[in-house]
Amino acid sequence: MTQISKVYDPKTVESRWYDNWLERKAFAGRRTENKDESYCIMIPPPNVTGMLHMGHILDNTLQDIFIRRARLEGKGALWYPGTDHAGIATQTRVEQNLRAEGKSKYDLGREAFVEKVWEFRQEKGGIILNQLKQLGASCDWDRTSFTLDPEYARSVLTAFVKLYERGYIYRGKRMVNWCPASLTALSDEEVELKPQKGILYKMRYEIVERPGQYLEISTTRPETLMGDTGVAVHPEDDRYKDLVGLHCWRPFPKAKIPIVADDYIDREFGTGVLKVTPAHDKADFEIGQRHGLPAIDVFNPDGTLNANAGEDLEGIDRFAGRKLTADKLREMGLLVEEEPYENRVGFSQRANVPVEPRLSEQWFMRYPKVEEAKTAVLKGFIKFHPKRWENVYLHWLNNITDWCISRQLWWGHRIPVWYKKGANRSDEANWHISVDGPPDPENWEQDEDVLDTWASSNLWPLANFGWPDPDASEREDLDYFYPTRVLVTGFDIIFFWVARMIMAGLELHGQEKEALTDEEIQQRIPFRNVYIHGLIRDHKGRKMSKTLGNSPDPLDLIEKFGADGLRFGIVNIAPTGQDILFGEDRVQMGRNFCNKLWNAARFRQISGAMADNSSLESICARLDRDQFDEYDHWIISRLLTSIQQVKLFFDDYLIERLPGVIYEFFWGDFCDWYVEISKSKLQDERLRGNCLAIQDLVLRQVLLLLEPICPHISEELWKDLGYSTAPGALLQDTENPGITDEDELRKWIEIESFKIDAEAAARILDLQTFVMKARSLKAEYGMANSKNAAFFYTVPQSHRRFLKSHATIFKTLAGAGELTYTESRPEGSPAAVTALGTLYLDVASSMDISAEKSRLERELAKLEKVVAIGENKLRNEKFLNNAPANIVNGARKQLEESKGKKDELARLLAELK
Repeated sequence: MTQISKVYDPKTVESRWYDNWLERKAFAGRRTENKDESYCIMIPPPNVTGMLHMGHILDNTLQDIFIRRARLEGKGALWYPGTDHAGIATQTRVEQNLRAEGKSKYDLGREAFVEKVWEFRQEKGGIILNQLKQLGASCDWDRTSFTLDPEYARSVLTAFVKLYERGYIYRGKRMVNWCPASLTALSDEEVELKPQKGILYKMRYEIVERPGQYLEISTTRPETLMGDTGVAVHPEDDRYKDLVGLHCWRPFPKAKIPIVADDYIDREFGTGVLKVTPAHDKADFEIGQRHGLPAIDVFNPDGTLNANAGEDLEGIDRFAGRKLTADKLREMGLLVEEEPYENRVGFSQRANVPVEPRLSEQWFMRYPKVEEAKTAVLKGFIKFHPKRWENVYLHWLNNITDWCISRQLWWGHRIPVWYKKGANRSDEANWHISVDGPPDPENWEQDEDVLDTWASSNLWPLANFGWPDPDASEREDLDYFYPTRVLVTGFDIIFFWVARMIMAGLELHGQEKEALTDEEIQQRIPFRNVYIHGLIRDHKGRKMSKTLGNSPDPLDLIEKFGADGLRFGIVNIAPTGQDILFGEDRVQMGRNFCNKLWNAARFRQISGAMADNSSLESICARLDRDQFDEYDHWIISRLLTSIQQVKLFFDDYLIERLPGVIYEFFWGDFCDWYVEISKSKLQDERLRGNCLAIQDLVLRQVLLLLEPICPHISEELWKDLGYSTAPGALLQDTENPGITDEDELRKWIEIESFKIDAEAAARILDLQTFVMKARSLKAEYGMANSKNAAFFYTVPQSHRRFLKSHATIFKTLAGAGELTYTESRPEGSPAAVTALGTLYLDVASSMDISAEKSRLERELAKLEKVVAIGENKLRNEKFLNNAPANIVNGARKQLEESKGKKDELARLLAELK
């Protein structure tokens, strides 16, 4: 045992213990003899370019809580770490660095550029993992994986070949989402719809067969009209039936284009006439296919207009082209009207620029085992926590479209397809598809594209265990740890990653099969549980970003609050599956809790000699059960209840409730009550030994409950209070920890005829409520800091003796000067009803009535002004129509809160008067 210092220094404690854990390989994955005890978590691999942000703090703290609890329970625990090569993000970063040097990737060439990216990865790739270590993440770091490691890459290429051979992967020319900034195709899931304020242009096209007669057309994108190859109307629109089969003049470059009828047209939008640009809109492309309309691409890959747009527009940016085409239409007398228009535009999630629908030759994948992926969730083989996210998952599977898996990048897994030199690439007879390439490479050219990053990370649980050809050790791990126990992730990648991993596992793990039985589904799924957490936002509900300056540096927070304080605070404010409103004040409680724990442990050390705490058995042997009073029965009862609550919260994946139940028990019950009550017992030689043994028992079990959340301070105090089973033994190595079930601990306490007195414990609970009601009355009447408040009480005869015997404790904990029995309610005294009886605050003798009335009147006047301002704001139509929905809802909520406070102040003032 070590003397606990007066002040808790998290920086020293945390760095010392983390180095100790690493040196002793404390986080190494371990297998037990029973596969049912396997507990593996695969870390969602952060981008190799990444730096720690608040989302990582939450996500990895949650994973660490799960895995540390599993170790304490003796399970075969493994937390598998790694990073993702992040194709677009990483290549973009390196290209930015090159541009700063006045170079481009083309100056280097593909091979040299990829080497440059590898150098960047070697320099930056480990930063985020080292930052996670500062958080206390207990991954098996010796297993750290990277999605471009040779073995992992071979798994990815093998999956491509197998899926191609099974008919799931194909090459075709289709409309895709194109990013003009990253110069690559994107999947639908990588496009984020954002509300935009633009202009709806109403223009007119002259009917060729009826000179002087025009069709009016509404569009938000006049810059694409040079690619118009048709005009479409609804076949049942009486306004235009007689025009179907005729032609219009496209204004420029001038051309005759047909008028066609198509059911897709919305008669209510604009004029009910659609200009059809098959090369630049998915719906237009399908209309063009149905009516044989050619596709004319008027954009270069970078979003500038090309030669098809005409000499005067060639080379101009698409948005500048929008203005110029509108100006040309106006000059020609063909622009009828312009009006403000709001719509939702697709943006590249990575580059944050509007994407362009583009006709392009790409590789696509039909998703395998879709029905089995639904079955896995519908039959409970995979459970989402919270359950409501199952509906989001299933909705996506029910509306799934083929996945564009090729990317026009150089960094990534190059598609393992070779084309015979000089031959027609459209003919599959001229393709060679394999992992290792053709035997005569000089006669072949490899496909230039790489795979979408998600087409490699979807193999994360399989590839890291050596699929498809694991060695002996990997085979043992695969058989033991797969399926993994729980995946922890945000709801924003349910489509990108979660669903795709499930389908990949179902298709690739095991022999090829057309359909799977329920038993096979359960063997092939990559995980059994999916724990969904929300996104962290600032206190105003805004998404955190460097641009807004509202995203704190997690390392600064660790420096300020300690890793344990940050972990405790962030989990405490994180409701499952909902967004989290972050504020440093909300995390401060984590640091405060660690300080309280430290001080309580130090108080125990200075309260009496430390005895043998090396096992639960040795502590319980020191309990003098003949000396147990009501408070002793109560604190043990509350400990057992808290242990059971924590177990249930883990079982039900309600992790956000853990800090609250531990905080309430340790701070509220143990520190505020039991330790306070213990001070008199410690002066009594007859009671001291039992009291200290109970404190030792409670502190031990609290450290076990807390260790998954606050591992560093728990480990330090475990050593300092002598709980280690042997010199140097770690907390996680404890046998019979007594944390998974209250009965496990109860059997050590309730020996022979001794039982915890539930009635005695219930009486102290009632006394707690009695004290809390007294504190509430004081706070309500502005007397929270008073230590001399006077109280009266009326209680049944059966409770009078109990309250009288505990009056001293009541006065100490409630901050009261007097507690007097009365037969009837004192006039004008506010009351609170409890299970023990009714409590009255003697306001007249405890406060300056006149001063309090003046204070309440001033507060009431302020609130009346606040309410008036809020009501006026919500009567303002301009505010209601133009302000974002979250701002309007916030104003409504604030008004309701202000009204509630105003009414409460008015009530208090009326009672005083």
